[in-house]
Amino acid sequence: MAKTSMILKILVASSAAGAHAFSLSPSARPTSISTSTKLHAQKSSDLRDDIGKTMIAAALSLSLFLGPAPALADGQTKTFKLPPIDFNDKTRCTLSSSKIGQANAARDKLYDLRQCELSGQDASGFDLSGVIMTKTNLSKAKFVESQFSKAYLHDSNFDGADFSNGIIDRASFTGSSLKGTVFTNAVLTGTSFDGADVENADFTDAYIGSFDIRNLCKNPTLKGENPTTGIDTRLSAGCLD
Repeated sequence: MAKTSMILKILVASSAAGAHAFSLSPSARPTSISTSTKLHAQKSSDLRDDIGKTMIAAALSLSLFLGPAPALADGQTKTFKLPPIDFNDKTRCTLSSSKIGQANAARDKLYDLRQCELSGQDASGFDLSGVIMTKTNLSKAKFVESQFSKAYLHDSNFDGADFSNGIIDRASFTGSSLKGTVFTNAVLTGTSFDGADVENADFTDAYIGSFDIRNLCKNPTLKGENPTTGIDTRLSAGCLD
Protein backbone atom coordinates (compact mmCIF):
# COMPACT_ATOMS: atom_id res chain seq x y z
CA MET A 1 0.00 0.00 0.00
CA ALA A 2 2.86 2.39 0.87
CA LYS A 3 4.52 1.57 -2.44
CA THR A 4 1.32 2.33 -4.37
CA SER A 5 0.88 5.63 -2.48
CA MET A 6 4.44 6.64 -3.30
CA ILE A 7 3.95 5.91 -7.00
CA LEU A 8 0.68 7.87 -7.09
CA LYS A 9 2.55 10.82 -5.60
CA ILE A 10 5.15 10.47 -8.36
CA LEU A 11 2.36 10.60 -10.96
CA VAL A 12 0.82 13.73 -9.44
CA ALA A 13 4.21 15.39 -9.10
CA SER A 14 5.13 14.51 -12.69
CA SER A 15 1.85 15.95 -13.99
CA ALA A 16 2.28 19.14 -11.97
CA ALA A 17 5.87 19.50 -13.07
CA GLY A 18 4.88 19.07 -16.69
CA ALA A 19 2.16 21.69 -16.45
CA HIS A 20 4.49 24.12 -14.63
CA ALA A 21 7.38 23.64 -17.03
CA PHE A 22 5.24 24.54 -20.01
CA SER A 23 3.20 27.40 -18.47
CA LEU A 24 3.23 30.66 -20.39
CA SER A 25 5.39 33.46 -19.02
CA PRO A 26 4.23 37.09 -19.12
CA SER A 27 5.10 38.83 -22.33
CA ALA A 28 4.61 42.18 -23.98
CA ARG A 29 1.09 43.03 -25.06
CA PRO A 30 0.56 41.94 -28.67
CA THR A 31 -0.03 44.65 -31.22
CA SER A 32 -2.58 42.59 -33.05
CA ILE A 33 -5.58 40.58 -31.83
CA SER A 34 -5.04 38.12 -34.69
CA THR A 35 -1.38 37.55 -33.79
CA SER A 36 -2.30 37.08 -30.10
CA THR A 37 -4.99 34.50 -30.94
CA LYS A 38 -2.64 32.46 -33.13
CA LEU A 39 0.11 32.53 -30.52
CA HIS A 40 -2.30 31.45 -27.77
CA ALA A 41 -3.66 28.59 -29.89
CA GLN A 42 -0.15 27.35 -30.74
CA LYS A 43 1.01 27.45 -27.11
CA SER A 44 -2.16 25.69 -25.92
CA SER A 45 -1.57 22.90 -28.42
CA ASP A 46 2.09 22.57 -27.37
CA LEU A 47 1.02 22.53 -23.72
CA ARG A 48 -1.44 19.66 -24.28
CA ASP A 49 1.18 17.64 -26.19
CA ASP A 50 3.86 18.13 -23.54
CA ILE A 51 1.57 17.29 -20.62
CA GLY A 52 0.42 14.20 -22.51
CA LYS A 53 4.03 13.07 -22.96
CA THR A 54 4.69 13.70 -19.28
CA MET A 55 1.71 11.53 -18.27
CA ILE A 56 2.84 8.72 -20.60
CA ALA A 57 6.31 8.78 -19.06
CA ALA A 58 4.80 8.69 -15.57
CA ALA A 59 2.58 5.76 -16.52
CA LEU A 60 5.58 3.83 -17.83
CA SER A 61 7.38 4.50 -14.56
CA LEU A 62 4.36 3.14 -12.68
CA SER A 63 4.39 -0.06 -14.71
CA LEU A 64 8.08 -0.55 -13.98
CA PHE A 65 7.50 -0.14 -10.24
CA LEU A 66 4.53 -2.44 -10.00
CA GLY A 67 5.12 -5.01 -12.74
CA PRO A 68 2.42 -7.54 -13.66
CA ALA A 69 0.02 -8.61 -10.92
CA PRO A 70 0.53 -12.25 -9.85
CA ALA A 71 -2.19 -14.73 -10.81
CA LEU A 72 -3.47 -16.67 -7.82
CA ALA A 73 -4.70 -20.17 -8.59
CA ASP A 74 -7.56 -21.62 -6.54
CA GLY A 75 -6.05 -25.05 -7.08
CA GLN A 76 -3.12 -24.05 -4.84
CA THR A 77 -5.27 -22.80 -1.95
CA LYS A 78 -4.43 -24.77 1.19
CA THR A 79 -7.43 -24.11 3.43
CA PHE A 80 -11.13 -24.20 2.59
CA LYS A 81 -14.13 -23.71 4.84
CA LEU A 82 -17.03 -25.83 3.62
CA PRO A 83 -20.66 -25.85 4.76
CA PRO A 84 -22.23 -29.02 6.22
CA ILE A 85 -23.61 -31.61 3.79
CA ASP A 86 -27.37 -31.47 3.26
CA PHE A 87 -28.21 -35.17 3.49
CA ASN A 88 -31.93 -34.33 3.29
CA ASP A 89 -31.53 -33.37 -0.37
CA LYS A 90 -32.24 -36.70 -2.11
CA THR A 91 -31.39 -35.28 -5.57
CA ARG A 92 -28.01 -33.95 -4.48
CA CYS A 93 -25.86 -36.79 -5.86
CA THR A 94 -26.52 -36.07 -9.52
CA LEU A 95 -24.04 -35.07 -12.21
CA SER A 96 -25.51 -32.00 -13.89
CA SER A 97 -24.04 -29.47 -16.27
CA SER A 98 -23.97 -25.80 -15.37
CA LYS A 99 -25.45 -23.43 -17.96
CA ILE A 100 -23.97 -20.22 -16.59
CA GLY A 101 -20.60 -18.67 -15.79
CA GLN A 102 -18.08 -21.46 -16.40
CA ALA A 103 -15.10 -19.16 -15.84
CA ASN A 104 -16.30 -18.11 -12.40
CA ALA A 105 -17.99 -21.40 -11.47
CA ALA A 106 -21.33 -19.62 -11.05
CA ARG A 107 -24.43 -21.66 -10.11
CA ASP A 108 -27.81 -20.92 -8.63
CA LYS A 109 -26.92 -23.05 -5.57
CA LEU A 110 -24.00 -24.95 -4.05
CA TYR A 111 -23.01 -27.91 -6.23
CA ASP A 112 -22.24 -30.45 -3.52
CA LEU A 113 -21.31 -34.02 -4.49
CA ARG A 114 -19.55 -34.94 -1.27
CA GLN A 115 -19.80 -38.61 -0.26
CA CYS A 116 -21.73 -39.52 -3.40
CA GLU A 117 -21.54 -42.85 -5.26
CA LEU A 118 -21.12 -41.99 -8.95
CA SER A 119 -18.82 -44.73 -10.21
CA GLY A 120 -18.90 -45.41 -13.96
CA GLN A 121 -21.18 -42.50 -14.82
CA ASP A 122 -20.77 -40.52 -18.04
CA ALA A 123 -20.57 -36.73 -17.72
CA SER A 124 -18.75 -36.12 -21.00
CA GLY A 125 -19.07 -32.54 -22.20
CA PHE A 126 -20.57 -31.40 -18.88
CA ASP A 127 -19.63 -28.12 -17.23
CA LEU A 128 -18.97 -29.23 -13.64
CA SER A 129 -17.37 -25.96 -12.56
CA GLY A 130 -17.60 -25.10 -8.88
CA VAL A 131 -18.32 -28.68 -7.84
CA ILE A 132 -17.37 -29.80 -4.32
CA MET A 133 -16.28 -33.41 -3.79
CA THR A 134 -14.86 -35.20 -0.77
CA LYS A 135 -14.94 -38.97 -0.33
CA THR A 136 -16.83 -39.17 -3.62
CA ASN A 137 -16.54 -42.29 -5.77
CA LEU A 138 -16.09 -41.42 -9.45
CA SER A 139 -13.95 -44.39 -10.45
CA LYS A 140 -14.15 -45.22 -14.18
CA ALA A 141 -16.33 -42.16 -14.79
CA LYS A 142 -16.14 -40.39 -18.17
CA PHE A 143 -15.38 -36.68 -18.25
CA VAL A 144 -14.32 -36.40 -21.89
CA GLU A 145 -14.32 -32.68 -22.92
CA SER A 146 -15.78 -31.74 -19.54
CA GLN A 147 -14.98 -28.51 -17.69
CA PHE A 148 -13.87 -28.29 -14.06
CA SER A 149 -13.21 -24.65 -13.22
CA LYS A 150 -12.56 -23.90 -9.52
CA ALA A 151 -13.45 -27.47 -8.57
CA TYR A 152 -12.79 -28.89 -5.09
CA LEU A 153 -11.93 -32.56 -5.72
CA HIS A 154 -10.40 -33.71 -2.44
CA ASP A 155 -9.97 -37.21 -0.97
CA SER A 156 -12.08 -38.80 -3.71
CA ASN A 157 -11.75 -41.83 -5.98
CA PHE A 158 -11.08 -41.08 -9.66
CA ASP A 159 -9.34 -44.37 -10.45
CA GLY A 160 -9.62 -45.17 -14.16
CA ALA A 161 -11.58 -41.98 -14.93
CA ASP A 162 -11.20 -40.36 -18.36
CA PHE A 163 -10.58 -36.59 -18.49
CA SER A 164 -9.42 -36.56 -22.14
CA ASN A 165 -9.70 -33.15 -23.86
CA GLY A 166 -11.14 -31.68 -20.68
CA ILE A 167 -10.47 -28.30 -19.09
CA ILE A 168 -9.46 -28.62 -15.44
CA ASP A 169 -8.71 -25.04 -14.45
CA ARG A 170 -7.82 -23.88 -10.91
CA ALA A 171 -8.96 -27.19 -9.44
CA SER A 172 -7.57 -29.22 -6.55
CA PHE A 173 -7.20 -33.02 -6.45
CA THR A 174 -5.55 -32.93 -3.02
CA GLY A 175 -5.53 -36.37 -1.39
CA SER A 176 -7.51 -38.05 -4.19
CA SER A 177 -6.76 -41.35 -5.92
CA LEU A 178 -6.16 -40.99 -9.67
CA LYS A 179 -4.68 -44.40 -10.43
CA GLY A 180 -4.89 -45.17 -14.15
CA THR A 181 -6.67 -41.90 -14.87
CA VAL A 182 -6.39 -40.49 -18.41
CA PHE A 183 -5.68 -36.77 -18.90
CA THR A 184 -4.75 -37.00 -22.58
CA ASN A 185 -4.81 -33.57 -24.30
CA ALA A 186 -6.43 -32.01 -21.23
CA VAL A 187 -5.80 -28.45 -20.01
CA LEU A 188 -4.55 -28.53 -16.41
CA THR A 189 -3.93 -24.91 -15.42
CA GLY A 190 -3.48 -23.84 -11.80
CA THR A 191 -4.44 -27.35 -10.72
CA SER A 192 -2.98 -29.11 -7.67
CA PHE A 193 -2.18 -32.81 -7.30
CA ASP A 194 -0.75 -32.33 -3.82
CA GLY A 195 -0.94 -35.62 -1.93
CA ALA A 196 -2.83 -37.29 -4.79
CA ASP A 197 -2.03 -40.79 -6.03
CA VAL A 198 -1.33 -40.47 -9.78
CA GLU A 199 0.25 -43.88 -10.34
CA ASN A 200 -0.39 -45.23 -13.87
CA ALA A 201 -2.05 -41.95 -14.96
CA ASP A 202 -1.55 -40.70 -18.53
CA PHE A 203 -0.78 -36.99 -19.09
CA THR A 204 0.12 -37.27 -22.79
CA ASP A 205 -0.17 -33.89 -24.59
CA ALA A 206 -1.79 -32.31 -21.52
CA TYR A 207 -1.14 -28.60 -21.05
CA ILE A 208 0.31 -28.09 -17.57
CA GLY A 209 1.79 -24.78 -16.38
CA SER A 210 5.50 -24.66 -15.49
CA PHE A 211 4.82 -24.15 -11.78
CA ASP A 212 2.31 -27.01 -11.68
CA ILE A 213 4.52 -29.41 -13.64
CA ARG A 214 7.37 -28.88 -11.18
CA ASN A 215 5.09 -29.87 -8.31
CA LEU A 216 3.65 -32.82 -10.23
CA CYS A 217 7.11 -34.18 -11.04
CA LYS A 218 7.90 -34.17 -7.30
CA ASN A 219 4.94 -36.45 -6.60
CA PRO A 220 6.42 -39.85 -5.60
CA THR A 221 3.44 -41.71 -7.08
CA LEU A 222 4.09 -40.38 -10.60
CA LYS A 223 5.20 -43.73 -11.98
CA GLY A 224 3.99 -46.85 -13.74
CA GLU A 225 2.16 -47.36 -17.01
CA ASN A 226 -1.40 -46.55 -17.91
CA PRO A 227 -3.40 -49.80 -18.33
CA THR A 228 -5.61 -48.32 -21.06
CA THR A 229 -3.12 -46.44 -23.23
CA GLY A 230 0.08 -48.29 -22.32
CA ILE A 231 1.91 -44.96 -21.86
CA ASP A 232 4.66 -44.47 -19.27
CA THR A 233 3.23 -42.17 -16.61
CA ARG A 234 6.31 -40.12 -15.77
CA LEU A 235 7.32 -39.60 -19.37
CA SER A 236 3.77 -38.61 -20.32
CA ALA A 237 3.98 -35.71 -17.84
CA GLY A 238 7.28 -34.56 -19.35
CA CYS A 239 9.35 -35.41 -16.25
CA LEU A 240 12.67 -36.56 -17.70
CA ASP A 241 14.72 -36.80 -14.51
